[in-house]
Amino acid sequence: MPNRTMRASGTPRTTGTPGAPDSAPGATGTTAKARARRAGLRREGTWGWLFVSPMVLVLGLFMVLPILMALWVSLLHWDGQSNPFSGQADFVGLDNYRSLLTQDGLDRTLFATALRNNAYYVLLTVPLQTLLALGLALIVNQKLLRGRGALRTTFFFPSVTSSIAVSTVFLFLFQGSGAVNSMLSWIGVKGPNWFADPRGVLSLILGGLGIVDPERPTGILADHSAMGLSWFEWLSGPSVAMCTLILLAVWTTSGTFMLIFLAALQNIPRELEESAAMEGVNRRQMLRYVTLPALRPVLFLVLTLGLISTWQVFDQVYVMGQGAPGNTTLTPAFLSYSAGFEDADFGQGAAIAFILLALILVLTAFQRWALRDRGARTGRNR
Repeated sequence: MPNRTMRASGTPRTTGTPGAPDSAPGATGTTAKARARRAGLRREGTWGWLFVSPMVLVLGLFMVLPILMALWVSLLHWDGQSNPFSGQADFVGLDNYRSLLTQDGLDRTLFATALRNNAYYVLLTVPLQTLLALGLALIVNQKLLRGRGALRTTFFFPSVTSSIAVSTVFLFLFQGSGAVNSMLSWIGVKGPNWFADPRGVLSLILGGLGIVDPERPTGILADHSAMGLSWFEWLSGPSVAMCTLILLAVWTTSGTFMLIFLAALQNIPRELEESAAMEGVNRRQMLRYVTLPALRPVLFLVLTLGLISTWQVFDQVYVMGQGAPGNTTLTPAFLSYSAGFEDADFGQGAAIAFILLALILVLTAFQRWALRDRGARTGRNR
């Protein structure tokens, strides 16, 4: 029962239970304002979705829907001649993935070879193009350097040139009697037949040191295998032909990443550099303790873009050998293309594409974890 108290006029006033707050005179107005605010937010959300709906529709129609269709195709044995959604294609489930990852056979061996080649391509291309781009950005960012604009244009020019045209030029430069071997002959070095040499660079180095025999490897490297390739094949390094693709990639992509680093360098506060100079730090210490920490987010961006693009390399491989010699320049992207458009097995081609997508996502997540700011604290200290 509510308690009743008497006011001075003698009329009762009803109060709630002991300890409960009494209704304030402005409570009704506050509630009305809160409701009006929530209604306004709902209207803003509705208008926001209305404005972005064209882009959402475009993304859903041209990106999400094709991805879902490709995922369905990866579960089929489909030759591309019929409608994959009409039931005319054979549903094989995960057989396309099993043939690539677990079942012994030519499909798994070719896929493992492509992964090995691309892994060496990534491991060499990404660090080299990042270091070269950062070095070029530091050079053209010098205030006292003359002709900075011309140098920036020169370094960036290969990035805007057609990759097909550049690949064709490299074919002439690195052929047996090309300009590269002619220059090497001036210093007494006989250059290899670059695009026809399937030998691994690391195996050649170890063979030159007398550690292993590249022609007849023995021991644990030859007796053990993974996914159809011996350990020696996994560890023999990129082929001589793949090294030319690596040089091509570094030369054509460093200009773009140079501009990204240059924009970040010009965004570093001058006060930071001036205060470090007043402390008496030299250029090396300035680079290590001031410049590189300020470039951490941009460094993550450059490494991520480089990682994704190198795992998706296709056009250079298509022009400069299509996997030859001896499948030492074969990559998963080109293998996916050849499985679908040359072997008429679009299901396996789509399966290769989704395995490659999963690999890129995992490596990007690992890279994000490795480059995270370890000094940051989440939450508040209690």
